[in-house]
Amino acid sequence: MACLSPSPEGERPLPAGRQGKRVNKVHKLTREEELKKEGWEKRFTIDEPRLSEMADQYRELGFEVLLEPVDTSSEECITCLKDPAIHDRYKTIYTRPKK
Repeated sequence: MACLSPSPEGERPLPAGRQGKRVNKVHKLTREEELKKEGWEKRFTIDEPRLSEMADQYRELGFEVLLEPVDTSSEECITCLKDPAIHDRYKTIYTRPKK
């Protein structure tokens, strides 16, 4: 029989054969979190013709522009985006200063 070593208060001991194998859960970044870490700032979600107009305007102001598919998990209102025919028309604009 394996000896269970004492564990910090409030934690149950690991089963025999698993001592020393506690693993911290790794938080996987969302796409939005990844982009923010890379310096991108989320601006808004929009469709054509304003999408191209706004992207061009940000470029004229000296920004890099990234157009991403809509991440419905990060949007406040997704009622219209649930329809696949509409969802594919919309993009989210991200910008960051040119390097």
